[in-house]
Amino acid sequence: MKAIRRFTVRPVLPEPLRPLGELARNLRWSWHAGTKDLFRAVDPEGFQAAGGDPVRLLGTVPAARLAELAADPGFLRALTEAADGLDTYLHGPRWYQEQPAGLPAAIGYFSPEFGVTAALPQYSGGLGILAGDHLKAASDLGVPLIGVGLLYRHGYFRQSLSREGWQQEHYPVLDPDELPVTLLCEADGSPCRVTLTLPGGRSLHAHIWQAQVGRVPLLMLDSDVEENEPGERAVTDRLYGGGSEHRLLQEMLLGIGGVRALRSYCRITGHPDPEVFHTNEGHAGFLGLERIRELAGAGLDFDAALESVRAGTVFTTHTPVPAGIDRFDRDLVARHFGDDGELPGVDAGRVLQLGRETYPGGEPRLFNMAVMGLRLAQRANGVSTLHGAVSREMFAGLWPGFDPDEVPITSITNGVHAPTWVAPELTRTAVRRIGAERTEHALSVGVADRWDAVADFPDAEIWELRRTLREQLVGEVRTRLRASWRGRGASEAELGWIDGVLDPGVLTIGFARRVPSYKRLTLMLRDRDRLTELLLHPDRPIQIVVAGKAHPADDGGKRLVQELVRFADDPRVRHRIVFLPDYGMAMAERLYPGCDVWLNNPLRPLEACGTSGMKAALNGCLNLSVLDGWWDEWFEPDFGWAIPTADGSGMDEDRRDELESAALYSLIEDRVAPRFYDRTAGGLPERWVGMVRSTLATLGPKVLAGRMVREYVERLYAPAALAHRSLGPDTARELAGWKTRVRTAWPEVHVDHVEAVAATAADGTAELGSTLSLRVQVALGGLGPDDVEVQAVSGRVDEQDRIAEARTVALKPAGGPDLDGRRLYEGPLALDRTGPYGYTVRILPAHHLLASAAELGLVAAPTAATGEGAGVLLR
Repeated sequence: MKAIRRFTVRPVLPEPLRPLGELARNLRWSWHAGTKDLFRAVDPEGFQAAGGDPVRLLGTVPAARLAELAADPGFLRALTEAADGLDTYLHGPRWYQEQPAGLPAAIGYFSPEFGVTAALPQYSGGLGILAGDHLKAASDLGVPLIGVGLLYRHGYFRQSLSREGWQQEHYPVLDPDELPVTLLCEADGSPCRVTLTLPGGRSLHAHIWQAQVGRVPLLMLDSDVEENEPGERAVTDRLYGGGSEHRLLQEMLLGIGGVRALRSYCRITGHPDPEVFHTNEGHAGFLGLERIRELAGAGLDFDAALESVRAGTVFTTHTPVPAGIDRFDRDLVARHFGDDGELPGVDAGRVLQLGRETYPGGEPRLFNMAVMGLRLAQRANGVSTLHGAVSREMFAGLWPGFDPDEVPITSITNGVHAPTWVAPELTRTAVRRIGAERTEHALSVGVADRWDAVADFPDAEIWELRRTLREQLVGEVRTRLRASWRGRGASEAELGWIDGVLDPGVLTIGFARRVPSYKRLTLMLRDRDRLTELLLHPDRPIQIVVAGKAHPADDGGKRLVQELVRFADDPRVRHRIVFLPDYGMAMAERLYPGCDVWLNNPLRPLEACGTSGMKAALNGCLNLSVLDGWWDEWFEPDFGWAIPTADGSGMDEDRRDELESAALYSLIEDRVAPRFYDRTAGGLPERWVGMVRSTLATLGPKVLAGRMVREYVERLYAPAALAHRSLGPDTARELAGWKTRVRTAWPEVHVDHVEAVAATAADGTAELGSTLSLRVQVALGGLGPDDVEVQAVSGRVDEQDRIAEARTVALKPAGGPDLDGRRLYEGPLALDRTGPYGYTVRILPAHHLLASAAELGLVAAPTAATGEGAGVLLR
């Protein structure tokens, strides 16, 4: 018989064991080995059956076992030590508390998904895992972050395979009472509730669940509450599910409802209100509109409120392609805002304008969430150096007249949370060598440029550790593969061959990620005969472990999965290549450490960062990757291999795959496998171990989430907090008025004439070290010299006379306006580089509260009518 209702009966812990409850509710256990070991000791078999989740474990431990533990002095000592350690971690000073005064009192961090632990499955892939690592690293550093997201009652989805290898999706119901979360309640014990107004007099209510990620609270809004109608109850049903309006409501709840949830949390707990709001991708962009509404209620008009909001907002973009951005029909957005919907009193037309694609090729009928995010944030960044450059190109149309490299989008390269992703065996080795405190500091804070202590690890110890991790992976793969085949309908009698799948002594390559087409899951299958030869090589065989999920609506991605599965099902090679369904954090924690090589072959430059290779590198796994994302930035031959790319203009996609797959096969056959199997008389692959050591010593500190969060604090959060404090109501009004005045006057701002005096030869050349004297006549319309900066821009020029690696020099006003109102600016221009050289001049708005000269997207440059002297070329 089937139950008509499901609920969880929680155990009552004996008084001596009460600290177990607090340890279980704080997700620090997910990355703290000592706390995990404590819960494992409660019931080893139950801990494994609960998937390593202490909350589920405590719900199944028999009362007799709890009574036994409550009388066990050894266990109680370990419990006291763990509880005291957590208290010190939560309340003691950390890196952030040791920094100079002036850092933000709190930061709100908004993301549509968070991958903190497999026990809280609220993530789909890299964006969520990054967000979870961001929270954990912030906790380790003591950064006062507050995470804000949604609680999806079905999560993303669980993946299985049909007998034919077709991906199947399952959506198990997640009961918050079985998750490591608590309901945020008011002082009287009633659930705290957030409400959004919907068109037609409807309302969307949400409760707020709180997960404690070390020192960082994570607030998750849940629309599955009785006050809602069925349609509204389903708003937070699935991550990235539903149609356009469903997604819009999710993003309104995340952004608008998230700000309200955050305000309620701070009111109830006394936590300081955030001075900085960080929007992790455009999904949460509506948070800026709610903050505008708050300020409008305090007496600011829209423009002044916008300036105040922008000052304290950071926007991170994660996609290198326009197709990866959420875009909604303008009429759909208009229907949900204004007097009949959300944000009454805020002009819906101004809201729509924030998301309008005003650049060439933009679609006027669509509302672009990333465009709105950029317009609502004074500071923006991509997630690797290459992705920053790609983002500046992609969004350059929002700043017309500026070269892409001047677009105000910087980059902070992603990192990963080492205590989560480094194998316990490797951590224990480090503790033996350098001590627990140094190990914890190196993995969490990571202020060193190199981990030179790795040089003291003997080759034999490194190699034995790598073999141990590979053996563990082989066991994990066999267990998961057997479960997968049973799920596909195979009987146990058919599966004897699984006991011979993979070999702990064979070079093991890993490939696991989401399965959009640009990641090219099946590039390795391009020449199946050649791949088969590599898998079955008599002296230097390889074996490959593959995992990944295609989006439920992506049949193309599902076909790629099926193609890979069918190849891996072939009896000739199935002991050398496997596909594991249901890729997630629990699988990844074994997969990254157990592989020798991590493969990544996206279409360059479509991988924004790609953090899976970072997690592998932290375990001494070598990267074999296209130069994209973070690998483009940090690759060195000492610790990996770069797959050559055929990404020239006009390259046929099929031809490109052919060339790059051939390069991949050649690298494995000629360089990777020989290096792995080249052994000394004692059986050690010394050169391979040297590359492992270089990976750990050089890449290790770079790929840390601690390094990443420190960069966010120093380069984005601290300046944003300063800008927020500088922009009180009166200052915000002044800045908004100044911008309106500048935009109104700008059509009359232009460069009238440029003169240059230089010691040049008759053939137009000049000597290195000589100086040009510039005189520039400009018209400023109704603006004054304090409103603008006149610049000389110079550098080497290409065949089309475009300036590269430009340098700018501010010119100074010389006297007042002439009878026609024009002003003269003068200044020297040093010729400090040889070769083809050129310059031009331009006028930019200037104000001390601007974060970038390009902020307004306004520039006045010489035209053809300005005269021959407008841009002299020196060759």
